[in-house]
Amino acid sequence: MPRPVHFDISAEDPERAAAFYANVFGWTFTKWDGPMDYWLITTGEEGAGIDGGLGVRRHEAPEVPFTLDVPSVDEYVAKVTDAGGTIVQPKSPIPGVGWMAVFADPEGNVFGMMEADESAGTG
Repeated sequence: MPRPVHFDISAEDPERAAAFYANVFGWTFTKWDGPMDYWLITTGEEGAGIDGGLGVRRHEAPEVPFTLDVPSVDEYVAKVTDAGGTIVQPKSPIPGVGWMAVFADPEGNVFGMMEADESAGTG
């Protein structure tokens, strides 16, 4: 059963946002070594709860508050659309991580799905 495994926060000033969350909640931020400005957020020790990420707000891109881990994005595209949801952003690679797609439920709530695949987008 797919579960939320990641949340995202976007910000005009990521350093200011990171300082806020670190100060208020004690979260730690690590710059991702990927193709975009993005920081991985650690919210606590392993166990209950999830970790997330912080990126630069891009107004043309949909805000994705949480991401579900799925075995196959393609399989879940069909499930979402059959159930009345819509595709907001088609399946695309995140190099070295996997495949990501963004959807909206019938009420317009946006969420992402990620299929792990370290070879995604590498060739």
